[in-house]
Amino acid sequence: MALVTPTYSSWINQAERWFAELQRRCLERSVFCSLDDLKTALEHWIKVWNDQARPFKWTRTADQIRERICRYCDMISEPAP
Repeated sequence: MALVTPTYSSWINQAERWFAELQRRCLERSVFCSLDDLKTALEHWIKVWNDQARPFKWTRTADQIRERICRYCDMISEPAP
């Protein structure tokens, strides 16, 4: 069985990454007493994000990622003791 990666997947991954950052840096542990407060916080966070924009950088090589996936697959495919 071949796995097919959709042509738009890298764009989707970037959008998911951005929303994860939004969740972690703006929404987690925050309390908003009104929709206006939430809107203001979101608009401020987006402005700061855009003002400090920089590309995401991979911290591992493709080979390092593959090796780690293979080790994980080996670990989970071993029979339980």
